[in-house]
Amino acid sequence: MPSLMPPLNALKAFEAAARTGGFVLAARELRVSPSAVSQQVKNLEHYFDKKLFVRHNNRITLTDAGLAIFSEASEALRQLAGLTARVMEDDVRSRLVVSVLPSLAVKWLNGHLPDFLHDEESIRIDVRIEEDPIDFARRGVDVRICYGRHLYPDLICTPLLQDEVVPMCSPQFVERLGLADYMPSDLAEGDLIHTDWGSSFASLPSWTDWFERVGLPGPADLGRGHRVGMSSLAIDLASRGLGVALGQRLLAERELADHRLVVPFGPALEIGHTYCAVHHPSKAHRADVNRFVRWLVGVARRP
Repeated sequence: MPSLMPPLNALKAFEAAARTGGFVLAARELRVSPSAVSQQVKNLEHYFDKKLFVRHNNRITLTDAGLAIFSEASEALRQLAGLTARVMEDDVRSRLVVSVLPSLAVKWLNGHLPDFLHDEESIRIDVRIEEDPIDFARRGVDVRICYGRHLYPDLICTPLLQDEVVPMCSPQFVERLGLADYMPSDLAEGDLIHTDWGSSFASLPSWTDWFERVGLPGPADLGRGHRVGMSSLAIDLASRGLGVALGQRLLAERELADHRLVVPFGPALEIGHTYCAVHHPSKAHRADVNRFVRWLVGVARRP
C-alpha cells in the first residue's frame, strides 16, 4: 500500500511544470535539469496511477486527473510555504533588518537608534547601509528609510519629514571671516563646500540655487571650493572650520544643537522629496516593523 502522502519533491516538480507550462521552465525555477523534473513527474504519475500530462513535443497539457491534482497541490504547497515562513519568522522575529541611506545612517539614525533599542530589548537590529533603489526580496529588508516614495510605488510608504538645506559653518569660521553681520555677499569662491549628489539626483539644491534664491550672483567660480560626494562629509568639513556647507538640517541636528555649527544667514531651501519609511505589504502584520515605523515617525516629528 503506498504512503498516504505523495512525495514532496515530485509534487513540487509537477506543480511547477503545470504552472509554467513546461519541464524546461520548471527546471529553471527549481534549479534542476529538465530530465529531473520529468522523472519526478513520472514518480507522481506512478504514485497516483494516473497520467497527469499529455506531452506534445516540447509542450505539455494537463489531463483531467492532472488538472484536479494541480488545484489541490498548488493550495497544499501554498499553505506549506506559509507555515514555513511563519515558523522561520517566529524563530528570527527579534531581528529587524533596516536599510538606510549612508549619510542618513551616520548623521541621523545612529544618534537616535540607541533609544529605540533600549526600549525594545528583545529586538536585535541589522542595519544595511545602501543607496536607492534596493531589492526588498533579495536583500531580506524589513524597513527601508529612503529619499522619496517614487522608487517604491507598490510598497507601504510612511512619510517622515521634509528636510531643508541652509548655509552652515563653525563659529570659528564666522569669526575668522568676519561674517558677524550675516552677509552672504562676503563669501569667497574657496569658502564654499559643495555636495556632489550624484547623477541620480536632480531635486537637491545646490549653491547656485541658493544664490539665485537670495538674488545674488554668487562667487565667479563656484567650483573652487571643496567638493564631497556625501552630505555627511560636507557637514563634517564645515564643523571643522573648513568652509560653509549647504547642509541638511536633519543631518546636522547634533552639530547645530551643541553649536559646533551655526547658520550665519538664510534662507533655507526645501529638498525635493520627503524622507519615508517603506516596507512590503507582507510585513504589515509584524509587530516589530510597526513599532519601528511608529518610532521613526515620532523621532522625525520632534521639534
